[in-house]
Amino acid sequence: MRQLLFILVILAVGAVALAPAIALLGLDPMPGDFAVNQGDWHFTVPVTYSLCASLGLGLFYYLMKR
Repeated sequence: MRQLLFILVILAVGAVALAPAIALLGLDPMPGDFAVNQGDWHFTVPVTYSLCASLGLGLFYYLMKR
């Protein structure tokens, strides 16, 4: 249970940290991303992009270690 909570916290922190980069690149939100709209303020938390980046980097590190 503790490991799952740790993974979810890391995913959330990574997604929030990745949000400005996604906004600068102008990428459209993917399904699974969280969007917050309040008046003229809009913020998207890119959970799906974060998962894809994490899987890609994990695979890259795995292949480099071999």
